[in-house]
Amino acid sequence: MSPPRPVPEGIARPPYVGRPGPSGPAGVQRHRGSDLERLRHAGAVAAEVLASAGAAVAPGVTTDELDGVAHDTYVRLGAYPSTLGYKGYPKSICTSVNEVVCHGIPDDRPLVAGDIVNVDVTAYVDGVHGDTSATFTVGEVDPPTAGLVELTRVATLLGIAAVGPGEHLSAIAEAIEPFAVDHGLEVVRDWGGHGIGAVFHAAPHVNHGIERGRTIRLEPGVTFTVEPMLTAGTSRHHLWADDWTVVTDDLLPSAQFEHTVIVTEDGVEILTLTPEGRSAVGDLTALEAGAR
Repeated sequence: MSPPRPVPEGIARPPYVGRPGPSGPAGVQRHRGSDLERLRHAGAVAAEVLASAGAAVAPGVTTDELDGVAHDTYVRLGAYPSTLGYKGYPKSICTSVNEVVCHGIPDDRPLVAGDIVNVDVTAYVDGVHGDTSATFTVGEVDPPTAGLVELTRVATLLGIAAVGPGEHLSAIAEAIEPFAVDHGLEVVRDWGGHGIGAVFHAAPHVNHGIERGRTIRLEPGVTFTVEPMLTAGTSRHHLWADDWTVVTDDLLPSAQFEHTVIVTEDGVEILTLTPEGRSAVGDLTALEAGAR
């Protein structure tokens, strides 16, 4: 790994930077009015960073170089990379390659044709965090792996489409897991979405696998991430000695996509879109048109 990249002093840091970790558990975060506008802006910045890093994915490019592209985009847009210094994490994005489920640390390994890489971006700007990720293919990828990536993207959008006022939070998992199982994939259960806003990780925890019992009912203004991790083989996993990198036990590939969303009065709004409405994850338009 290269050293952590510097952030100009004029860019505001999250309160956990320079500390062992964030403060204690945070409750459900709700956003309206100017607070929601700030969160939309942070989400748009995150989407721009993801787009810039994703455009740089190619055979021969290292994940550390992707980190550099993302870092420069954060800084250009006046944002702080939320992962940098979070519980000691040393880089500005997470890059999870092939069998890495999540939290891979950028390093000097060049990507090769046939790889897949998840790029996980969180931007801290105007006092709030916007969080998004996408899995990108590197060159020519075999059909099963390409299918895993696209099915995970669709599963993410299906989970988001299940969100609405009065719905149980468990509706997200009830949309995602049957879809995954029907296509021969497994859902990672130990990692999930989270509440987000002024606090990076807060309540509620968002399961993507179905759990027993009903969960909280969603109310307008509640913000959280939807970010399923689906695997081509087993969903069992283990942690590398770096205390960050999570890898499938059978070393078969894993894919992930993520949006930050808010519950609205009549449904759900995706917040991690560029000002032009773009995202590497996509939006609900295709689902509404009947694409599965």
